[in-house]
Amino acid sequence: MGPSDATHRAGRQHDQLLCTGPAPVRERGVTVRPFPSSRRLVTAAVRAGRRIMPMHGLFDVDITTARRLLAEHDPPLSLTAFVVASLGRAAAAHPQVHAYRDWRGRLVEHRHVDVQTLIEVPTDRGPFGLVHVVRDADIRSVAEISAELRAVKTDPVTTTTGRLLNTVAPTAGRIPGLYRAMYAAMSRSRRVHLATGTVQVTAVGMFADGGGFAIAPPTLASLIVIVGGLSKRPRAIGDRIEVRDVLDLTVTIDHNVVDGAPATRFAADIRQLMHTAAVLAPAQMRDAS
Repeated sequence: MGPSDATHRAGRQHDQLLCTGPAPVRERGVTVRPFPSSRRLVTAAVRAGRRIMPMHGLFDVDITTARRLLAEHDPPLSLTAFVVASLGRAAAAHPQVHAYRDWRGRLVEHRHVDVQTLIEVPTDRGPFGLVHVVRDADIRSVAEISAELRAVKTDPVTTTTGRLLNTVAPTAGRIPGLYRAMYAAMSRSRRVHLATGTVQVTAVGMFADGGGFAIAPPTLASLIVIVGGLSKRPRAIGDRIEVRDVLDLTVTIDHNVVDGAPATRFAADIRQLMHTAAVLAPAQMRDAS
C-alpha cells in the first residue's frame, strides 16, 4: 500500500469519527394557518399593477455629502425622508413620469407630488409594510418628512391606513375577491390617486448590508423607486480616487405613458439632486442653484 492509499484511509477513518454519535433529530411536517388579510391586500395591489408596462432603470448615486448632512442634524434625519424629498422635487419637474390614464383613456398629470412609502409596523399577524402617503413631498423639508415617518412608525393608528389595517382589513379580507375588485376599480380613478398618491418609495435596502438592486412588481403607483443597498465604493473625484458612500436605486416607470428619453432626463435629475444633497442645502443656496 503506497503513501497515497494510507492518506485516503486515514481520511476515511477521520470522517467516520466525526459522524459517530446520535443522528440529529427534528420533527417533520407542515403548519397550515389562515392566509393573513394584510397579505391579501398586497396580492390584490400587485394584480392591479398588471395594467402597467414597467420600464426599469438601475443606477447608483454618490450620497456621501447627503449622509454627512443627515448625520449632523439633531436628531439625525432619515435617509428615506431624504429620498422622498429629492424624488418629490424631480417628479414635480417631470410630471409625465407619474402620469396615468383615467377611465376615459385620458392622460392625467398631477401638479403636486404625493409619495407613498412603506413603513414596517407590528401587527397581530406579524410585521407588515404599512403604506403611508407623504403629502406635497415636492415642497416639504427633509426634517418635516423625517418627523412624520418617525411618528407613524411609533404610532401607526395615527394614520388612516393604520386604522383601516387594524379595523376593516381583517374582516374585508375574508370576503372572496373583494380586494381584487377594489384595486381594479381604484387603478384608473382620479379620486383614488389624489388620495393615495402617484409615486411610491420602497426602502428594501435598509434591511440588508452592502450594495444591490431590487425590482418590485408594479402596483397602483405610476412611478416606483426602490432604495437598494448602500456600500462604500471607489469613485473618481477630479484627478484622485476616493472611497464614497454609494446608494443603488431602481426606478420603474409606466412605459404606456412615458418614453425612454423623458424617463432618462428624470433619472438624471434625481441623481443630481441626491448627489448634491440639494434638498438639505440652506434656502439661499437652493435659490442660487
